[in-house]
Parts: sequence; structure tokens; C-alpha cells
Amino acid sequence: MSAPVVFDPAEVAAELVTLRDFMRFAISQFRAHELVFGHGTTDAIDEAAFLLLEGLNLPIDRLDPFMDARLMPEERRRLADLVFARVTTRKPASYLLKRAYVGGVPFYVDERVIVPRSFIGELLRTGLFTEQESPILIESEDVASVLDLCTGSGCLAILAAQTFPQAHVDAVDLSPDALEVARINVAQAALGDRLELLQGDLFAPLAGRRYDVIITNPPYVDAEVMSALPAEYRHEPEMALAGGPDGLDIVRRILADAGKHLTGTGGLLCEMGEGREILEEEFPELPFLWLDTHESSGEVFWLEAAALRGGV
Repeated sequence: MSAPVVFDPAEVAAELVTLRDFMRFAISQFRAHELVFGHGTTDAIDEAAFLLLEGLNLPIDRLDPFMDARLMPEERRRLADLVFARVTTRKPASYLLKRAYVGGVPFYVDERVIVPRSFIGELLRTGLFTEQESPILIESEDVASVLDLCTGSGCLAILAAQTFPQAHVDAVDLSPDALEVARINVAQAALGDRLELLQGDLFAPLAGRRYDVIITNPPYVDAEVMSALPAEYRHEPEMALAGGPDGLDIVRRILADAGKHLTGTGGLLCEMGEGREILEEEFPELPFLWLDTHESSGEVFWLEAAALRGGV
């Protein structure tokens, strides 16, 4: 099969008139170029909708009302350029738009951080610490301190601050560049008085601080998967993805030290990909509580502080 012809954005902008025109065109182009998805969208249709609606500053969950709207010339050229950039650079749409959503909340992103897509965001937004039927026995109003390890763009730290309105939140990342992006998001969320960003390796910059809840979405991609990453994922910082031979090097370090930084009634909420069987075999004494989300099963666990007291 021959490679698809790369189009001229100026010609496309001259020919296409409505959002429906651009949706059809974008989907066809994404499929023809065999793009890879997974940065907030799962297929060509969702990717096209996000790229075009966000590109026009429209609500990303309201496609139908705008489908037959005629676009201004400058809007048509912007959309044509965005589709062109997506197929020629293979950058995730969020990098082209400088925008990503977690739990419906918008965040600034660029190539200094991975595109946020944590299952923990869904858990924080859907009542894990507020629903009466929740398996976690901590009420959100009782949480006074939260730590977000490997914060990246700061999105989970910000969602945690919103979930626990009485809490102070510390957010740690090894990358100074990532923390610059996080500062943008913290400022936009007006949470500078309750959210502190710290640079360092996991617990190193915390000087013995303790927390009611620790959340973390650390790097957990194993070496085999890292060696075969599609082009879209290679635009992301490698250090934010690579988790060692089996993907669990950093998770093990967190398990070893988390108990020293939890209050007596606290707990650890960790996303770690598909290594459940490895962890359960390696740490049979730990009572992992596995939490499913809309799009995951057995990729996020909760451990109470008592199980982690003094490390493992």
C-alpha cells in the first residue's frame, strides 16, 4: 500500500466550509496516516472532535450543535493547519493545542510533560473519598494533607486540592521543566495558597513531612514496551514513562518509603499499569485494594498506612 499523499493546508482551507467537512476530512486523514491514539482519545473520531472543537475554542463535549456551522476563512485555515500538523509531526493533539482534560477539567500542557491521562483523575472526580459505598474509609473533609508524587503537569495535585477542600497539597517531581508547567496550572487554578511544588526525587525533598493521602502516577512503562513506542509517545519525556525492566522500579521505591510519610489513618493511591500479578507475588503481605475505573481494571491500588508502616 502506497503512502498517503500529504495535503496542502491552503487548498483544504479553500475547499472545506463547515465543521462537518473538517470532521470527515480529519478522520480520513488520521486513518490514512495510521495515527496512534491514547492521549485522552481512543480513536480517529474522538481525536478529530477534540482537535477541531478545541481548535475553535468550542466545548469539546458538544459536537452536534456546531456540525453545519459555516466557518470563517481564518478558522478554516487554523483547522487545516492543525490536521496537517497532526499527520506530519505525529504529535499528540494536546501538544498542538497546549490543552488536555482530566475528569473534564482543562490543563495547560506542552512537551515538557507527558499528556495527563491518569485513571486516578477519574477516581478523584467520581466520589472515591465521598461516596458512602466507597471501599476507602477516609472522608474527604477529614483529609488535611495530601502528597502527589511524580506530579508532572500538576493535574492530579490540583484535582486533589479540589477533592479535599481542607487540605494542603504538596506536589513533587524530579523534572524542573515539568514543575514549570505545573506552576502554570496551579496559577490558573488559583491554588497557590494551598499547593506547594517541590523539585526532587520522590520523597527526598519532603524532610519528614507526613500526609493523610499520598497519590502517585509514576513512570511504569516496561523496557520492552518503551523500545517499541509509537511516534506519538516518543514526543513525551522518556523519564516520565520509563519504569525499568518490568515497569515497576519506581513503584517499588514508593512502597518502600510511603509508610514513613503517612499519618496513622492515611493511605497510598497508586497507578501502576498492568503489573498487578508481579506486585502481588513480590509483596504477598500487602493487602492491595484494587480499584477499577471506567477504562481500567487492576491498574490502580490503595494501601492503608498500617500496611506500609515503616516500609516494606
